Formats: sequence, structure tokens, C-alpha cells
Amino acid sequence: MTAPVRLLLVGIGGYGRTYVDALLDAAERNTFALVGAVDPFPESCPRLEELRAAGTGLYASVEEFYEDSCADLAVISSPIHFHARQTMYCLRQGSHVLCEKPVSATLQEARAMGAAAGEAGRMLAIGYQWSFSQAVQELKEDIGSGMLGRPRRFRTLVLWPRDDAYYSRPWAGKLKDPDGYWILDSVANNATAHYLHNMLYVLGDKPERSAEPKWLEAELYRAHDIACYDTAAFRIMTTGGCELYFFATHASEESRNPSFMYEFDGAQVSYGQLSDQASFQHHIRAQWDDGSSKDYGDPNADKTRHLWMMIDAVRSGSKLEICGVDAASAHTLCINGSLEAVGTVPGFPQQYICYDSQARRTYAPGLGRDLTQCWQWGCLPSEAGFPWAQKKVKQDLRGYTAFAPKLGSC
Repeated sequence: MTAPVRLLLVGIGGYGRTYVDALLDAAERNTFALVGAVDPFPESCPRLEELRAAGTGLYASVEEFYEDSCADLAVISSPIHFHARQTMYCLRQGSHVLCEKPVSATLQEARAMGAAAGEAGRMLAIGYQWSFSQAVQELKEDIGSGMLGRPRRFRTLVLWPRDDAYYSRPWAGKLKDPDGYWILDSVANNATAHYLHNMLYVLGDKPERSAEPKWLEAELYRAHDIACYDTAAFRIMTTGGCELYFFATHASEESRNPSFMYEFDGAQVSYGQLSDQASFQHHIRAQWDDGSSKDYGDPNADKTRHLWMMIDAVRSGSKLEICGVDAASAHTLCINGSLEAVGTVPGFPQQYICYDSQARRTYAPGLGRDLTQCWQWGCLPSEAGFPWAQKKVKQDLRGYTAFAPKLGSC
């Protein structure tokens, strides 16, 4: 197509502001036309008047938009429990879709979304920004070629404390919405989802595939007064034999940005703060056993690259095969499997919970230190013997097709 791609933004508050900023600040606007924005509370967008001035129609729902309008590409940034419904509706109206991560709350929803895209003959990409970055794509290619040796053990750590305002959003930390739709909002299924997904994604044998999880062991905890969990510790075994460790929390006293160490037979790939004393390493770097090294670059160099790639693909009629439902579903499989295995998420013992009234934040003293030790050692909290830790649970993920927790769990 030579005409500008007609864009619909679904959600212009929260993370949706990132897309609003990117589009309004674009140096060249001849490749797209922002024809509509869907948000039941548009006043949450600080650039609302600029959208109006640009001629962007405002709508309360996707159904209202499509009553008398159409879009070539819908960009969905709504809360998790709307992803499947809104994505499938937009696809059936003839739009390609870029949906924010995670793909959906449940594995069965993800599969329905993939089927809807196939039936509509439209592209569906999931917005794991790192997956679209040049740094991650080059790393994935080198892993697939065997350049780094056999993947052995991957470890990732994120300490991102969150305050009362974060959990005051009506869906934050919830398992379900009032209508019974699964949300499953958690530290691993929202803010840090990128980094769990990335371990799986770079191990996939194709650009559009992730590694298949074989089984997982999980420990889930909550310090905040929520239904889901704010702290996660996973050990995941892939069908290819690589062991993945993931540690993330919103309840630590200290903050530590995403850090990882990917270990191979012949090399190590690292990113982030690799020790308590080290400065933050913004580039992904490989170090081979023979002393040679490679700098893959910054995976955060262009956080909206996936948006422009989708616009270019729609405009050119090409197919963007990087991170669709297949690639994103491995993450959702782990989220669903861990919650189904754990059932009701346990709270930290009360003596391990504190509240900072000035920062309006709940935290567990020493939790960040403990999770950092687990990350360094390659073990789960219960295996390290921390007194607050509960027994790990194991879930076989082979043949797992749908999130279906037993009555009374979750």
C-alpha cells in the first residue's frame, strides 16, 4: 500500500503513552495516520489535546470505533484481561494487530488469538520490545548457529519495588476481574515479563519461535495485600536441556535493574549489574573461554522499533515473523503452570513484612539480598534454606494446553 497506514491506538494511558509519544514526536508522519484512540478514561493521557488537534477520533471501546471507522493496524496497550477480546475483535474487523505483552492471561486465550489471526489473514505481533531489538536478534542467531556452544544455564534477576499507587490500579495484582475474566497480574506476568520471555525466546530455533518449557519448579510469594504474587522464583527446564532461573520481586527494599547471565559450553553472555560492586552494563556482551568477546549492543536502544517494523510490514505487504503468538506463548505457559501448581499464593510471614509510610511502600527487609544470592548460586529460596521460604512446587508442562486451576486454588 502507498497510502499512510491507518492506526488505531487502544489504550493511551499507562504504557500506551509510549506509543502516543512515539507517533506524535515522529519526524516523518507520511507513513501513518492516527485515525482513532480507544480509552474509557482518555483524560489520563497527558497529550490528549495534541491527539485531538491531530484529528484523532476518541472512542470508549473498539466496538464504537469500528461502527463507522476502520484501521489497517491496531496497537493494543490495555490491561491483560482485555488483550484476547480486543485483539480478536480488531482482527475480525480486518486490522493487523500489535498487542502489548503478555499475549494474554491464559494459554487458551493465546491460542484463540492465533487462530483468529490465521482466519483473518492478518499479522499479530506481541510487544516484547527486546525481541525486536537488533541486539537480541543477533544474539538469538549466534545461539542458533552454535557459535556460543551448547546452552547450559540461564539466570535472570530483577528487583523492582512498587508502591501503593502501583497497586491502586483496579486490576493490579488481581487474579480475576469482576466479570470472571482471568487477569493473573503479577511481577512475572507484567513489569518483568520481558526478561523471563527473553530467556525462552533466544533459545527458540526460529525467529518466530521460543524454546519449549518441559517442566518448572516455582515458589511464589506476596508481601502486598493482593490476590496474586509480587515475588517469583522459577527453575525451568527446556526440552533442549537448558536450565533457566528467574527471580523477580516488587517487594524488595532495594532496586536493581534487570541483570542476566547466560552460560554456554564455550562462553558466557551477560547484561546488567553482575555483582554488588559492578556498575550497570547496558550492552549485552559475550565472553568466550578463549578470551575473545562480542558486544551485541543495547537491547533498549530503540524501545518502539517493533511499532515501526509493524507499520513498515503493513505498508509493504510483507510478513513480520519475529514475536507472534507462538513465541510469546512459552512465557504464558510458565505463568499458567506455576500458578496452577501453587494454587493459593502464600504471603510472607508477617514478621518479614515492613511498611515505609513516607514512600508508601510495602517491602520485605533482606529479600533483595536473598534473591540475589539465589541468582548467584543457581538455586531456589527453599533450597537456600531462607526461613521465610516455602516448599517449591513442580509442574509438568508437556501437553499443557489450558489454564484450569482446581476449585479452591487461585
